Amino acid sequence: MRKTWAALLAAALTVAPVAVVTVTAATPAAALDNGLALTPPMGWNDWNAFGCNVSEKLVEETADKIVSSGLKADGYEYVNIDDCWMEPNRDAAGNLVPDPAKFPDGIKGVADYVHKLGLKLGIYESAGTNTCQGYPGSLGHEQQDADAFASWGVDYLKYDNCYNDGIPAQTRYTAMRDALAQTGRPIVFSLCDWGEEDVASWGSSVGNLWRTTGDISASYASMLSNFHTNVALAAGARPGAWNDPDMLEVGNGMTPTEDRSEFSLWAEMAAPLISGTDLTTASPATLAIYGNKDVIAVDQDSLGKQGVEISSAGGLDVLAKPLSDGSVSVALFNENDTPATITTTAAAAGLPGAKAYTLRDLWAHTTTESRGAISAFVPAHGTVMYQVAAVSPAGTYPPSTTLANAAPQQAVAGQPSTVTTTFTNNGSAVSGVRLGLGAPSGWKVRPLTGTVFGRVPTGHEAIAAFRVTPPATLPSPIAGYTLNATAAVGWSGGTEKVASPATVTIPSPVQAPWQTFTDNTATFGQQGGKLAVQGAGADLWGAPTSTAPSTSRAPSTTAPPPWSR
Repeated sequence: MRKTWAALLAAALTVAPVAVVTVTAATPAAALDNGLALTPPMGWNDWNAFGCNVSEKLVEETADKIVSSGLKADGYEYVNIDDCWMEPNRDAAGNLVPDPAKFPDGIKGVADYVHKLGLKLGIYESAGTNTCQGYPGSLGHEQQDADAFASWGVDYLKYDNCYNDGIPAQTRYTAMRDALAQTGRPIVFSLCDWGEEDVASWGSSVGNLWRTTGDISASYASMLSNFHTNVALAAGARPGAWNDPDMLEVGNGMTPTEDRSEFSLWAEMAAPLISGTDLTTASPATLAIYGNKDVIAVDQDSLGKQGVEISSAGGLDVLAKPLSDGSVSVALFNENDTPATITTTAAAAGLPGAKAYTLRDLWAHTTTESRGAISAFVPAHGTVMYQVAAVSPAGTYPPSTTLANAAPQQAVAGQPSTVTTTFTNNGSAVSGVRLGLGAPSGWKVRPLTGTVFGRVPTGHEAIAAFRVTPPATLPSPIAGYTLNATAAVGWSGGTEKVASPATVTIPSPVQAPWQTFTDNTATFGQQGGKLAVQGAGADLWGAPTSTAPSTSRAPSTTAPPPWSR
């Protein structure tokens, strides 16, 4: 999770437990034949970052950024308006009325602007008497509202589930499906019924995508919960019909590693890639995640298969997604709070027998060659993605290797500890393997074992241990350092170098009379009058007189305690 510094005397960090849900869907109905969303929709929605603070200016500036940043060229197409865009009441004729203060040119004016950029516009409504924020819903007004959307130039409808009067979801959503078809305008239909009423068994006959989960939030726990629910529904996805685990929280507060995991997992599950962040202020790192063409290509593959989870023991998940060129995208996801090696095989991933396989790392953008093992040392909450294909003849690419870095997560200033590195050869035999350990300035590193290995055959390991001593004086109450395990590997094409980083945290102990307390994972440190706590960023609350803005779909009925969030 995001590392957060705060001058706190004490902090209580609470993270909701992760709900692991296994869902077995019935055989889905025939897909809606409207010719739309033949690959998962890509775009942006304002809700996660802005809540009700949507406006014509925001939508148009975001559309501009999608174009100027290159995201349009990467496939991002839909610019979607969520709740709170309309007046609190319909007009005398029963029509929905865009809020003139937020949308002075109306929804049609915004649609015209977006269309001129080569993009498409999405709108929001609810299959109930009201939207989730209390604005007029479409229940009983389906055709009237669908006609309005079509006349405004809307290309995508997100249809929510609030205030539904207990009417079965399939009945309400089918009514809007038929109304949209009656307009004659192609409008992608997104069912947002939160995964209720077994929507995965009938959603494909009604909409182009259907929410399989409740609302996501910008936390690793929420992302993980939605992943667990959605990954079990792979059988129902196909061109024009997609499982939707909700919008992407990339850029909204998770760590970069967690952001990459969410983007990787959503692509592996052939999920819609709808950004929920403020793209106008997004960092280059965030835009680079959204713009990873190799990962996008997996999501948008024309075969339209959702990745299947082929193993998940111990929170080490392996997903395999067949691609239209005969290769397979393999995602190795480490759910846990410590790094781990995750390994599978080409055969387990569904690839045909071959002498060798290429492994294209979709984040490092490098290609190696394996004799069948698919393996990586994956950071906590991280994901490694490979595109794996049979290759002949063998020996074109460097051998695939795994370098595990067993550094301690936490160390003591000035006190030595042992770091072990394990090199595994997954490709053809290699020679002249040299293992090393790089440390920051001020650290001492001394080998405890040999570090040079003459030959390492396929499937074999080389192990080296190092004694490392951090500096006795720290620059801050809690200091973070990176130790890099390294390997230089000789193969028929030359020498290949690989590295495996590990983060080590060193806190200065908190001194009496100060005391600390947490009912979750956190690190506390003190230097003189400076106190610090490092833990779950989204769960850390440091201003007892403030309250955090809520973007929850349901109104809050209780106030949070002053030191919690």
